[in-house]
Amino acid sequence: MNALKNRVQLIGNLGNAPEVKTFESGKKVANFRIATSEIYRNAKGERVKETQWHNVVMWGKLAEIAEKHLAVGKEVAVEGKLVNRQYTDKEGNKKYFTEIQVNEMLMLGTNAAEA
Repeated sequence: MNALKNRVQLIGNLGNAPEVKTFESGKKVANFRIATSEIYRNAKGERVKETQWHNVVMWGKLAEIAEKHLAVGKEVAVEGKLVNRQYTDKEGNKKYFTEIQVNEMLMLGTNAAEA
């Protein structure tokens, strides 16, 4: 049951190409955003599409795969955990950031433009 405490699974489309950084050690990190959409009918019977954006981070081998194979619009399934970070910007303001730290990814067959 411990594995269920902080677990996220999403299927969505990339909103931007992965931004990949390589550290001096050779380890890579990839950052990008995934859009997930839900379609429903509101009280007036109108069709409504609601899109949520999720910040995603991948490390190591997954970052290398993302760099080689992922592009804007590509549909992916990811699994990982939510991570909250904070930092202080150049002006001294605290910034808070929530992201999904991915440990598994599945590349799916469609791009948003094709769907």
